Amino acid sequence: MQYKTLGRSDLKVSRIALGTMTFGRTNSEAEAFEQMDYALAHGVNLFDAAEMYPVPTDPEYQGNTERCIGNWMKARGTRDQVVLATKAAGPGEAVSYIRPDLHFDRANLREAVDNSLRRLQTDYIDLYQLHWPDRATNMFGRLGYSHQPEKDGTPILETLQALDELVKEGKIRHIGLSNETAWGTMTFLRLAEQHNLPRVVSVQNPYNLLNRSLEVGLAEVLQREAVDLLAYSPLAFGVLSGKYLNGARPAGSRLTEFPQFARYLTESGQAATEAYVTLAHEIGMEPAMLALAFVNSRDFLGANIIGATRMEQLKRNIASLDVSLSDEVIEQIEAIHRRFTYPCP
Repeated sequence: MQYKTLGRSDLKVSRIALGTMTFGRTNSEAEAFEQMDYALAHGVNLFDAAEMYPVPTDPEYQGNTERCIGNWMKARGTRDQVVLATKAAGPGEAVSYIRPDLHFDRANLREAVDNSLRRLQTDYIDLYQLHWPDRATNMFGRLGYSHQPEKDGTPILETLQALDELVKEGKIRHIGLSNETAWGTMTFLRLAEQHNLPRVVSVQNPYNLLNRSLEVGLAEVLQREAVDLLAYSPLAFGVLSGKYLNGARPAGSRLTEFPQFARYLTESGQAATEAYVTLAHEIGMEPAMLALAFVNSRDFLGANIIGATRMEQLKRNIASLDVSLSDEVIEQIEAIHRRFTYPCP
């Protein structure tokens, strides 16, 4: 396993992180335990969760992911071996059942942290992230930005001040963002410096061969400001494995079980996927390995968040660190990217 210090923090995290959003719904607690046992035994120390998990989110299941992790850490005595990351849900009708008026204000953040700590059965969270912005911006598949300041939620300074209280109380150690833009990241950094508040150490955004949109502006921010990317959906919900090409829907697969997650099944996304799958086959590599190895190769990467519903997937995904891509293969990837630029933002 490879490790690096996350941003300007003291968190030493594995290059591969364990995504847990299937725990407690798609995966039973016993299956979650098996995944966490294997991941930890193979050097993975960053476990990423969220208060709204598992996905799809639902009042019946919400919080189960954190409960699985908390039960595992208690049963195994592994809290000090894990860099534990979780997230607070932002505003949105789909998650309004979590709290009646979701925003990143003091009351919401304190309640969210306390509830996560209870479910996780721990006194502190290593990395506490804001799951998506408390304002209208281009996220979750929107490439273009539409200015709607009337939908701005809690001022960012107020959010940072609330998080500062939680850091000083020892409930969280470091803060991160998720589904954030270059402007949002820079604003958090600027206000933190001006007011001596906690500095963002990471941004968790989607990044894969079908969605490299963060390279336009955010990648420069990350590298110049020493903030690391936690890349989620590196396989684009499994699409980049090629298993959904030509309309295939394998039994038991995520997009067969939950067809609403069609973000990466656009016409251009499927054409790009076919090109990447063809390239992988030409060089004698599994398509999923090509996709994961590309993400692993990025200079701005802190950790590649892999998720799996089956153990064989988990084992292969962790093994992607053993795969390196030659300059020639990278150029072939870039040639496909020039043909299919951001097909699935």
